[in-house]
Amino acid sequence: MNPHFYNNDPGVPYNPNTVNPNPLQPPTSPPNLPGANPNPAAAPKRVTGQAKGTLENIKELGTPTMPETIKSNIHCVTIVGQIEGHIILPQQNKTTKYEHIIPQLVGIEQDDSIEGVLLILNTVGGDVEAGLAIAEVVATMTKPTVTLVLGGGHSIGVPIAVSGNRSFIAPTASMTIHPIRLNGLVIGVPQTYDYLDKMQDRVIRFVTEHSRVSDQQFRELMFRTGELARDIGTVVIGKDAVEYGLIDEVGGIGQALCKLKQLIEERKGQERCMLQ
Repeated sequence: MNPHFYNNDPGVPYNPNTVNPNPLQPPTSPPNLPGANPNPAAAPKRVTGQAKGTLENIKELGTPTMPETIKSNIHCVTIVGQIEGHIILPQQNKTTKYEHIIPQLVGIEQDDSIEGVLLILNTVGGDVEAGLAIAEVVATMTKPTVTLVLGGGHSIGVPIAVSGNRSFIAPTASMTIHPIRLNGLVIGVPQTYDYLDKMQDRVIRFVTEHSRVSDQQFRELMFRTGELARDIGTVVIGKDAVEYGLIDEVGGIGQALCKLKQLIEERKGQERCMLQ
């Protein structure tokens, strides 16, 4: 056979790039040529009309667009769910780990680009010592801090809510004030009771020192009977928390941010006066 006429057409000269050894199969582009696709059926299908990022936002967040993150001098810290302390809670619980929050607050204190902290709470409480540790860190920060209770700031969330320079609570948010409880088996009853009594005094002392509520008023709210089913304590909602002196103002995110910016400007003014 003449190699110059191997294209199944005697009138066409031989071209090695167009040879089809099997005439029963349609010719395909050589795999080494630009634009070749050895398996067209396996090519990914592209959805037209929607950008890839838009589809991911709809799938993960339920919205096609998200506001762009801007560099701000205010850092937001959220405490949600149950405050997890020395014991790991079940996986289905929504938790805030104190070993995550405390290093974050320490980093904020050292970061010169951050001038204020907004602490948002929606917590049911949790580990007493872990909650007090977070509250102590917030209370001792040199940068202006504002706390905002959204939904709830219950139990050990109360000391955290009053630990900032200014505290806000949403009109529908609530705070549960009750004595310290202990779950599990108790071996030494007198010793355990003495320990719980001292820990409870620590909580009361911190709350009364960082809010306008008196020691007598807070203990009355804590040990009031008939407010909670099968328990003792009090649930305060919105403006009631302000009237008792626990929280400074009723407001939302706008009022909290406005107050925090005001505190930042006041701190800058004090620093300028010290430099003169």
